[in-house]
Amino acid sequence: MEVKSSGWRQLMNDWSADRVAFQVSWGKAMMWIFLLSDTFIFSCFLVGYMTVRMSGTTPWPDPSIVFALHIGGAEVPLLLIAIMTFVLISSSGTMAMAVNFAYRRERVRAATLMLITAGFGVAFVSMQVFEWTNLIVNEGVRPWGNAMGAPQFGATFFMITGFHGLHVTFGVIYLVTVAVRILLGRYERSGNYQIVEIAGLYWHFVDLVWVFIFALFYLW
Repeated sequence: MEVKSSGWRQLMNDWSADRVAFQVSWGKAMMWIFLLSDTFIFSCFLVGYMTVRMSGTTPWPDPSIVFALHIGGAEVPLLLIAIMTFVLISSSGTMAMAVNFAYRRERVRAATLMLITAGFGVAFVSMQVFEWTNLIVNEGVRPWGNAMGAPQFGATFFMITGFHGLHVTFGVIYLVTVAVRILLGRYERSGNYQIVEIAGLYWHFVDLVWVFIFALFYLW
């Protein structure tokens, strides 16, 4: 009973404080809780997409044709998607290096790598805007219809990729904000650069979600 009481007391102390929860920093714990809730949302979206696709009777559009780029009179399947994936996965590497330099208190290098990561994010979203424009203008895909097959294709595609693109956009703003604060020396006095790791958790999550979207939408 004493152990249980002590455990409850520790839990109450954690949640009534503003620094530590679950024996980790408050900021990191809250980010993990947010990412867990976001995982449920993306899981529901992807499970719903798979259910709609497998239960439908109308043929689903061939992704190698829908997402092909026309270069020199030839169609190159999934070229743009491959570049987008490479850019986003590369950004995870620069983000990891930013966290490493932040804990070494090399703030200029950490901030620079965060800005490079944000630049990768801007490139990704820009390519996604190009992809959407091509589907809407040239292919006639709409959230309520699709000239190439199953009408649910447009609804699921725009909803899920749009929701992910929104996360990337918010992530870019987040990274730039933290990088500027690092360059201004806001964390130098305390020496606590854990905010970089917290931002990195969010960014790695966004990259991981894209892997599932890439596999289910573009390769299936």
